[in-house]
Amino acid sequence: MTTEVRAAPGAGRVRMDGVAGHTAQRARGLRDSELAKLLRSSRSDVVNLAVGTPQFPETPGTAVGAAITALKTGRNQYELPLGEQALRERIASSLNSPADPSTEITVTAGATEGLCVALQSLVDPGDEVVVFEPFYENFLGTIALAGGVPRFVPLHEPDWHYDPADLRAAFGPRTRAVLLNSPSNPTGRALRYEELAEIAELCERWNAVAVSDEAYAGLVFGARRHLSAADVPGLRQRSIVVGSLSKSHAISGWRLGYLRAEAERTSILRRIHEVTTNGTAAPLQAAIGSVGLQPDWAARQAEALACLKDTAVALFERFGVGFETIEGGCFAFGRIDALTTEDSTAFCERLLRDFGILLAPGRPFFHNRARGDRYVRIAFNRPPAVWREVEARLFGRT
Repeated sequence: MTTEVRAAPGAGRVRMDGVAGHTAQRARGLRDSELAKLLRSSRSDVVNLAVGTPQFPETPGTAVGAAITALKTGRNQYELPLGEQALRERIASSLNSPADPSTEITVTAGATEGLCVALQSLVDPGDEVVVFEPFYENFLGTIALAGGVPRFVPLHEPDWHYDPADLRAAFGPRTRAVLLNSPSNPTGRALRYEELAEIAELCERWNAVAVSDEAYAGLVFGARRHLSAADVPGLRQRSIVVGSLSKSHAISGWRLGYLRAEAERTSILRRIHEVTTNGTAAPLQAAIGSVGLQPDWAARQAEALACLKDTAVALFERFGVGFETIEGGCFAFGRIDALTTEDSTAFCERLLRDFGILLAPGRPFFHNRARGDRYVRIAFNRPPAVWREVEARLFGRT
């Protein structure tokens, strides 16, 4: 079943009381973050498992050293808006299918800016964007800023698949984009080739574009290999891939992301990018451009992260939380309805109060907020010492 957002006036929106002068409708429509409220109320001794800021792996020392060198040798002024040449070449060479670093890769201020630029290039006010539910919370804000209308397609447990009939029903004459996220935040599920091929057919039929958030492309577990939207022939010319180095290389504060699209579309993306940020930090781009993306290092970290995932899941299963298979990313999405009758926000508040452990409630990841009350999101990109502390807090110190 597909649903379209029909919020009551002011429901879930940012309060603008006391603001003098006109405020844009798209700004008034942005939702308050329930996670942000919990973060503001948390104590200094809290074990924060709510946000994905990497505590594991550690930032590569070679990258830090290269950044210091770049700063000391004068790489402190504007870089080209499209991004440092060596970095674009490194990104292009890391992709499964070929991309021209000169005409098809743009370095952005993280995947967040890349996502905004992509939607701004596609959506006019009133246009529709297909979104799978559960979704990354920022998707709705990005759509709202572009003036778009989300059309939700529910994903179904246990393996978070969509019903093809629901997907077909979500597309129509006003559809301009479909937002993908693989591996997914929050579920950790990766899209299959046949699913991307089906999405490609619908995009062609309705002249839409797939915007594929692949921020966790470097964090895929087991024998599975990351499959990009750009690897599917039907989407190669109908996709904008949004990438990030934040989690895979533990440099979220460096704000290095990228956009991949065919050349003509890239020229449009770059014009919007120049208006939004005009680029990101030159010395940090130079650093990664000089040392590279270190694929062997990243692969080892993904393997180690998979072990930490297993540790986190085992601990919270022991506590009573249920999980499905996690194929990639850095989050475990767990069910709490067998453990408690509380909604997810109340459960997270109690866990914070009683154990000093902060999880993300499931509500912000769903349009159907009641459905989200059965879930919590747990970031597992934390070192072993953190999990020993979590075990001690949940089950008592030994």
